[in-house]
Amino acid sequence: MKTNLITRAGWHKLDEELKQLWKVERPAVTQAVSEAAALGDRSENAEYIYGKKRLREIDRRVRFLMKRLEALKIVDYDPRQDGKVFFGAWVELENEDGDIVRYRIVGTDEIDTKNHYITINSPVARALIGKQVDDEIQVQTPSGLKEWYINKIQYTPFE
Repeated sequence: MKTNLITRAGWHKLDEELKQLWKVERPAVTQAVSEAAALGDRSENAEYIYGKKRLREIDRRVRFLMKRLEALKIVDYDPRQDGKVFFGAWVELENEDGDIVRYRIVGTDEIDTKNHYITINSPVARALIGKQVDDEIQVQTPSGLKEWYINKIQYTPFE
């Protein structure tokens, strides 16, 4: 299930991508296709064929982003959230072995495993929602049941 929640920063990132595609990339590719078409035989013109393919990809992504941005609901930080895990929170977890992981709970459009952004629909995030520091969560994973303790909760990135 895809949620329609997004952080303000995530919404701006998608909006910037839309603007980049529509105002910069698409006009440049359109110009390149026009120049390639002017060269003659289009059936064997790789530049023309690739350009038309790239235009279709851009148009598909632009349509998706326009619809998606309309459907998304921006969730801003509220000071009443302090002390508990909600959407947009950065959470530091520790297991019994002392291993520490940090996650940020975001919408499905913002997932970024490299930066430890996890979707609110993930089992870990669902187990964390509403919890406080020193609470314990248990999450069933493919490798078995995992237990984590909440060390920190904040709504700004960890340093």
